[in-house]
Amino acid sequence: MLREIGALKRVDAREVWTNEARDFTPWLKENIALLGEKLGMDLDLVEGEVSVGPFAADLVAKDVSGDRWVVIENQLEPTDHGHLGQLLTYGAGTWASVFVWISPEFREEHRAALDWLNEHSDEDSLFFGVEIELVAVDDSRPAPYFKLVSFPNEWRKSAHAVTAPVSEKRAAYEHFWAELIPAFKAKYPGQTNVSRPPRDSWLSLGAGRTGLGTNWAFTGDRRFRVELYIDTGDGPSNKAYFDQLAGHKDEIELKLGHELNWDRIEERQACRISSYYPQQPVSVTDDEDTLRPLIDWAVEEMARFRSAFRPNIQTLRME
Repeated sequence: MLREIGALKRVDAREVWTNEARDFTPWLKENIALLGEKLGMDLDLVEGEVSVGPFAADLVAKDVSGDRWVVIENQLEPTDHGHLGQLLTYGAGTWASVFVWISPEFREEHRAALDWLNEHSDEDSLFFGVEIELVAVDDSRPAPYFKLVSFPNEWRKSAHAVTAPVSEKRAAYEHFWAELIPAFKAKYPGQTNVSRPPRDSWLSLGAGRTGLGTNWAFTGDRRFRVELYIDTGDGPSNKAYFDQLAGHKDEIELKLGHELNWDRIEERQACRISSYYPQQPVSVTDDEDTLRPLIDWAVEEMARFRSAFRPNIQTLRME
């Protein structure tokens, strides 16, 4: 028997969010993971407005996997020159390298402007145009859908950029992460939005709190670790967070099933709590037979690590 099929319909965004600042921006803040999933990024929101001259960015986030700042400009009306100007102002006046413009309707000239910026800016500046749609089936609740209408063409940027050849080791890092990321996402879906493998010795996933990241990392002394890295930008805050977590050391290690390395790093601003791969030494340039067990361990250890720390991270308080 054929199941009854409903009718899909679009819902006017203004029927759901009547005011951009009071309704839409707070909703986007609470659902930033949905946007991150579309962009292929793990986004960590920065609290409070970030001002550039007389303007204040709607939202500022950290792409923890790419270690870069993201400015988000959103509106409930069709795109206009004013918001494009604000986006460019943020580009000139902040440290951000990723710029996201969200609207229910992109005018063709504004989509073309973002395409032009992506083609002519340097390879570290990324511009995204995102249309938000609301859809419903019959009389169901409306559901949001993000659609990319403009985005960086990475191949074209690479072709235009004049850069030094990628070193053998950086290429090896990229290959390793390209194996690890899909393995982790296949085994533990929904844990991360990361899609592009970096060429660095580390890869960070969001930990659910700004300034904290759960990382995979190769070390300079030929070891590999899974870690919780604490760096909010403020040394005393980092130490306070570390001390709160250390107060639950026995509970966390019991959940994880083994002891951890708790490093307050007194001489530095940041703190680190880590778990080391038992087989040492290990390097990203080792052969596939050596790295395959490492990938398997990294997948399982990261999942256990995040699960063990999650409840205590959620209850951290600023002292």
